[in-house]
Amino acid sequence: MAEEVERTFIMLKPSCVRRGFVGEVISRFERKGLRILQMKVLKMSREKAEELYKVHYGKPFYENLINTIADKTVVVMVLEGRKAISVVRKLIGATDPADADPGTIRGDLAIELTDNLIHASDSPESYEREHKIFFEESELNTF
Repeated sequence: MAEEVERTFIMLKPSCVRRGFVGEVISRFERKGLRILQMKVLKMSREKAEELYKVHYGKPFYENLINTIADKTVVVMVLEGRKAISVVRKLIGATDPADADPGTIRGDLAIELTDNLIHASDSPESYEREHKIFFEESELNTF
């Protein structure tokens, strides 16, 4: 029996956009077989940044994390595929790019810990909370 298809939320951070890696990152997801259900390019409001990262509120790096993305251009998307959450986490690599394996997005393209190019949901619960910050359910109808 085939395993259930799942969805995950991705945000390409300002450094990814600024450095021109959006196409490369998206192509890695597509080559793996993940499907883009919806994608938006937007200027990240401070309010949405705080909502996205509220799980880190009060931690020493929180304010720097918010300042890294607030009021800057990001790309947000919902991807779908078999075991999408764990597949994406493997593709992007360790949170700290210095620890990320070569061949991963962060291992190949990032160096900074706070601005590590990309954010991805780490669980089904995170996906459910995070994607609703940026997308209405009606936008995610399959095609």
